[in-house]
Amino acid sequence: MVLLFFIDLAIIWFSIVTSYMFRFYDNFPQEYVIQMLQFGLISTVSFGGSLIYFGLYRRMWQYASIGEIISILKASIVGGGIAYALAFFILPARVPLGVEVQAMEATLVLVGGVRFLWRVFRNDRINYKDTQTQTLIVGAGDCGILIAREMMGPSFAHTKLVGFIDDSMNKFHMTIMGIPVLGNRYAIPAIVKERGIHEIIIAMPSVSRTEISEIINLAKKTGAKLKIIPALNDLIAGKISVKKLRDVSVEDLLGREPVVADLNGILSYVHNRTVLVTGAGGSIGSELCRQISPFAPEKLLLLGHGENSIYTIEMELRKKFPDLNIVTVIADVQDRNRMMDVFRSHRPHVVFHAAAHKHVPLMERNPSEAIKNNVFGTKNVADCADKYGAERFVMISSDKAVNPTSVMGATKRIAEMYVQSLDTTSETKFSAVRFGNVLGSRGSVIPAFKKQIEAGGPVTVTHPEMVRYFMTIPEAVQLVIQSGSFAKGGEVFILDMGEPVKILTLAEDLITLSGYEPYADIDIQFSGIREGEKLYEELLTDEENLDSTHHGRIFIGRPNVISQNQMELEFKRLERVLAEDAEVIREVIDQIVPMQPVAQAAIS
Repeated sequence: MVLLFFIDLAIIWFSIVTSYMFRFYDNFPQEYVIQMLQFGLISTVSFGGSLIYFGLYRRMWQYASIGEIISILKASIVGGGIAYALAFFILPARVPLGVEVQAMEATLVLVGGVRFLWRVFRNDRINYKDTQTQTLIVGAGDCGILIAREMMGPSFAHTKLVGFIDDSMNKFHMTIMGIPVLGNRYAIPAIVKERGIHEIIIAMPSVSRTEISEIINLAKKTGAKLKIIPALNDLIAGKISVKKLRDVSVEDLLGREPVVADLNGILSYVHNRTVLVTGAGGSIGSELCRQISPFAPEKLLLLGHGENSIYTIEMELRKKFPDLNIVTVIADVQDRNRMMDVFRSHRPHVVFHAAAHKHVPLMERNPSEAIKNNVFGTKNVADCADKYGAERFVMISSDKAVNPTSVMGATKRIAEMYVQSLDTTSETKFSAVRFGNVLGSRGSVIPAFKKQIEAGGPVTVTHPEMVRYFMTIPEAVQLVIQSGSFAKGGEVFILDMGEPVKILTLAEDLITLSGYEPYADIDIQFSGIREGEKLYEELLTDEENLDSTHHGRIFIGRPNVISQNQMELEFKRLERVLAEDAEVIREVIDQIVPMQPVAQAAIS
């Protein structure tokens, strides 16, 4: 910056000398030579001070833009004006106005020109490197331009911006910051091939998730690495920048629009209430805690069996919500006396019951544990909610409870039936919320696929035709909390899961998004359907009728409810066979909730 300062002083003298020379040409009076030297000294002090005052030596000129031009303009006008005023009062003869105007113009052009020539030199030197990542930006709006401007600096010497993609016909064949708009989204595959694009950045945070999904599906076929700026509602406060870029994930391919929540409805039953979340350390339970906390409950009880997971979510919430009254409870829902003690001590108004065993093949091999946790654990928590006057009880269920082929699914259906039967005699509003697989949960296929890809493959898929419904964890939990506000008692809420997704397609997409080519770089093998699994899942049993709610993505299934006395008899039968072998246990479960054979489910 010292060198730049002396260059500016030289520019000031050059501007003044040339202004006088242009003013007088060959007839240069001797007295004006002396005035020129005097005016040069005055201008040096005035212009130099003005340039320092307006911060021209504190700026990174490789990022120069309109703001820097304005600063140079201000410094030139103020510096020139002060120099002319001082000369008027100090010098014996008036400095010709034409000389002053020409000197200011020359100083402005040259001071600015030196800086912008430096930027051009830097960018040109960067742009001719052979090792650059050829990059395409999808979206030539404000976000795309901000990203482009940041990436044209020396911090991104490894990147060369080749062009923009934009669907606006008005922008086609135009240039923005010297970067051409090459075409619309449908031209992406051809442009990637022609221009040797290595990386595609999707910079369209305000468009719908459906459009983003379409763009990703076009771009993923090119083999280029995909990055994305998150949707506006996902961005934390702060300007959009390259730091916000992340890799495209499988969640982006779902094309699901954000959940629109009725905040007033949720606030009315959560705010200033004691809320208990069982299974609070799990994927769903912990997200429930995250989304309940902003509604400022009077007390939030985090109940779980695993101390490490409860400690983790506790620390996270205490950091984000330091004023929230958080109580951690290490307990097992199977321990009835412990549940009684928790409810007696804290008297929760709202209960979200997320604790459950969910792994289908493991529960097939350990049916007694599935019954103890999913059935009797739910019974213990529900009975306590009834006895100690909870206002609402929301059970997290599963689409596997519908026409179950597995022990896990059957136990979840039995648990649904019990809370529905209890609702007929209780002041507490009991309900269940049923949804499918969640991306990113511990039991999801995504983490398993990622590990297999990291290991170089193969990726194992059970069956080429297997399909599942998928949601993101935050999306599912938002709808669960919203469902609680609709509960009048006895409902099984069904969440709109969108279109089912082929597991094989999911595996192929994940391999592609990881930068590999399916079957060439990473192989996919079929391992066969595991015990208890279906080819597809369902959301409604045969006897359920679907009603709508005020929310477009939440529906109500109203099945025939078994009486509480009948349920108590069935539970006694289950208790008697817990110590028996797996086949005996399955027979009793099948008498309560008929289970379809896997083979039948696969072809029905």
